Amino acid sequence: MTAKHERPDAPHAQHTDEGYESTVFSQRGFHAPADMAPDADATRLGGVHASLPRTDVPTVTETVSTVNMPPERDVTADRSESAHEGDIVRFHSLFDAIVANISQVVVDKEKTIRECITALLAGGHVLLEDNPGTGKTQLARALAQSIDTSFKRIQFTPDLLPSDVVGVTFYDQKNGEFTFRPGPVFASIVLADEINRASPKTQSALLEVMEEQHVTVDGTTHTVPQPFMVIATQNPIEQLGTYSLPEAQMDRFLLRTTIGYPSRTRSMQLLKEADITDRASTIGSVVSARDILDMRKAVQQVHIDDAIYEYILRLVEQTRNSELVAVGSSMRGALALTRCARVWAAADNRAYVIPDDVKDLAIPVLAHRLTLTPDATFAGQSQHSAMQAIIDDVPVPQTGLTEAHESTRGER
Repeated sequence: MTAKHERPDAPHAQHTDEGYESTVFSQRGFHAPADMAPDADATRLGGVHASLPRTDVPTVTETVSTVNMPPERDVTADRSESAHEGDIVRFHSLFDAIVANISQVVVDKEKTIRECITALLAGGHVLLEDNPGTGKTQLARALAQSIDTSFKRIQFTPDLLPSDVVGVTFYDQKNGEFTFRPGPVFASIVLADEINRASPKTQSALLEVMEEQHVTVDGTTHTVPQPFMVIATQNPIEQLGTYSLPEAQMDRFLLRTTIGYPSRTRSMQLLKEADITDRASTIGSVVSARDILDMRKAVQQVHIDDAIYEYILRLVEQTRNSELVAVGSSMRGALALTRCARVWAAADNRAYVIPDDVKDLAIPVLAHRLTLTPDATFAGQSQHSAMQAIIDDVPVPQTGLTEAHESTRGER
């Protein structure tokens, strides 16, 4: 009889899904809990047989019962669980390799780097919003350099046309037929530099490809390569000659993040390396496009407890009820937060999501989807501060998986 697996370090937890192991895996391997199943007869008889006399020679009934009993563990289930655990360990290893590689270019900004990689593995897009000279373009190029796949950069300007982004159909006189010439958007990683400098018509050319992963030109649909990701940059302080992104396009970005200035120590190091004008070109690829697609599949195996789903919904609903917010997040934001939380958990070498994963990603995933009230804006509130107030107001659930994570982290 197959027993339900309970966490060895928190036996009082309520989570006992059959075949599920809430285990933190380490880089040296994974610590599988001992499969101490209770005595099958004791489970069936409620422990009554413990008081009955036992003989050295089993009866015919006992012999038949023993022969007909199923094995303690199914071999197929063991292989499936081992493959599942191996996928998470491999995911963690590749994720750390990408972070370490990009950190050679953008130093001292690990959290921002991890957020960008999370968006890539969750199948979304990133908006890098920061002051000029903070390394936005270098971060995007370093991410592209770390993956053995295609990369294109589009410099958005007021005179940029939609056909300059998605491509154009032209008449080939040599062959006597119309031919489609793909635009720079047909690459796995596309850098849309200073996206708010292009006209709204050109900005909207990205809407279909960001959401549907394909573009339609002259009635013909063309699919972009996979994996696909758009990294857009914009400067929040320069408003002259720019066009603000509409709410519909802002909602297409899975998350928005910033880089900020480096610390004094890192700034001194960069000054000593002033001869390196293009740091992104100094690194090579550490993973392939196939690895990224495999990592996306591995994330689907990460478990999310119902209490975590409830927590995500409460956060999203509170954005609609907050006095600071005029228009809150839609279900697209809730789905984005769920997908990112799974990636965040796997990156931490876990096969389950904890509330801290949601809290860490709530601001970059949800804040840019909020429209503040005029009073909140006049009072000096920002989308970031409004989202932080919402996080503080919503109670954090306590699950057995959270206790297991804290216990394991204390042991390490």
